[in-house]
Amino acid sequence: MTPRLTELTVYPFKSAAGTPLRTAELLASGLRYDREFMLAGPGGRFLSQRDHARMALLRPAYDGEVLVVEVPGSASFVHKPVADGPVLDVVVHRSECRGVDQGDEAAGWFSEFLGADCRLVRFTGTRATSRGGGEVAFADGYPLLVVSAESLADLNSRLDVPLPMNRFRPNLVVEGLGAYGEDRVRLLRIGGTVVEVVKSCARCVITTTDQETAERGREPLRTLASYRMIDRGLRFGVNAVPRTTGPLSAGDPVEIVEEA
Repeated sequence: MTPRLTELTVYPFKSAAGTPLRTAELLASGLRYDREFMLAGPGGRFLSQRDHARMALLRPAYDGEVLVVEVPGSASFVHKPVADGPVLDVVVHRSECRGVDQGDEAAGWFSEFLGADCRLVRFTGTRATSRGGGEVAFADGYPLLVVSAESLADLNSRLDVPLPMNRFRPNLVVEGLGAYGEDRVRLLRIGGTVVEVVKSCARCVITTTDQETAERGREPLRTLASYRMIDRGLRFGVNAVPRTTGPLSAGDPVEIVEEA
């Protein structure tokens, strides 16, 4: 089978649901609009599903002009991003960066939804990846997460109840690399672009959160611990940095340019 790109997903709002796409623009910082918005708590620390599972219920859509966030059983939040608000110092894990505060109305809406004080911020400035010489917005550390479709199929063959790909929140899903084939490549040509795999992705409690209901269980971490403990982390998928930019479309051919 010739490998191909089967899924494209952008996450305009950090730790909220993803937006599936048929086409997207790959920039140096990842897919256009990826992790452009974030919730920051007191002291500027980022909020995520790790501590607030209800964030899985936030369903964002962003076209570069208007951010719309839908939640089950409630009126949508519609927001025209502010470009000239106060610039706040914020922290993603241990990485310091900056975000433009999006105002009191947005802060009030999300604080009420989560039951926790927070501010909505929009990324501004620059932020470098810790390795690979890339750049990133509010993603945890790297602009792209790539997962092989066969990796999920292999994991699901070990589970009593199969899980959907959205548990792992990838940007790019590739079919045809084989189970964990993403571990064995360094450079991939996807359509007319090239991305470099810089590290495997250690998985956290977010993978145990049902992205439709926000309920938590024990899988897949329990099963991953039985066979995917690598370098003291449960590894599934890989982080990558764009080396060239351009359009991407579901169905694009994927070529291994260089193996790891």
